Amino acid sequence: MTDVLAETNGVKQVICISWGTKYGAPFINRLYASVKRNITPPFTFTCFTDSREGLNPEILCEDLPPLGIENMPTGTMGIWQKSRLWGETLGSLRGPVLFLDLDLVITGSLDDFFTIGNADDIVLARNQTTPFERLGQTSVFRFPVGKLVPIQEKFRANPQAIADQYNFEQRYVTRNAPGGIKFFPRRHVLHFKQDCRWPFPLNYFLAPSLPSNARIVLFPRGFHPEKAAQGIFSFNTEALSPLSHLMAVFDKKKRPRKSAWKHLRHFILPTPWINDHWRE
Repeated sequence: MTDVLAETNGVKQVICISWGTKYGAPFINRLYASVKRNITPPFTFTCFTDSREGLNPEILCEDLPPLGIENMPTGTMGIWQKSRLWGETLGSLRGPVLFLDLDLVITGSLDDFFTIGNADDIVLARNQTTPFERLGQTSVFRFPVGKLVPIQEKFRANPQAIADQYNFEQRYVTRNAPGGIKFFPRRHVLHFKQDCRWPFPLNYFLAPSLPSNARIVLFPRGFHPEKAAQGIFSFNTEALSPLSHLMAVFDKKKRPRKSAWKHLRHFILPTPWINDHWRE
């Protein structure tokens, strides 16, 4: 067994990936600044991207690793572009790397993410939306460069079939990672909707809270931090007052495809602590 940082001469290696126009420079720069504030040097921050425009010059940039398939899977909720990072090499990096999604919020020290387990371990955050399934969450994901080659090769052989079988890339990794997986401590990585917001009816009176032991807060499935900071729930388009949101339950045009109960639960007050942490 080898210490996590022994193979990197004590350097903590953080990576992210960006493609297309959904996120881009503002998200990458914000993530880098958040990492820098919450990690003990030395560290590196490498972004694998198809565009370097507008990026902080302190960020190390690498081209998107080639995958060798013509079409990514369709009809799946998985973020299968992450499979680009599972190859034998990863730019100039060697040894364990910590992958972070672009739309998470770092609220505490990242140092412990490099002390848990051994250098050869694959360590994921727990997926808290499926409590009865031992499922990892690849939004926060540490792995040794090159160890995931077998699952990349299996995916490349028939990407659509793999996506159809597992739906999410995190389920595929959890079930097929060579040597199995380990988990980061449950309370280190929290899910905003499950761990921070209050249940009905308290959500109309109390702003989402930030537990003191949280290190990272996840905002999955398109629920971006800037919306939560403004008090806009998930895919809603505007922030409403508690009374306006309550009254909208009687107007089906204002809650399309939502039951009355779901509408009542899908409300949050503005969350000021997000902007305290999610900034350059």
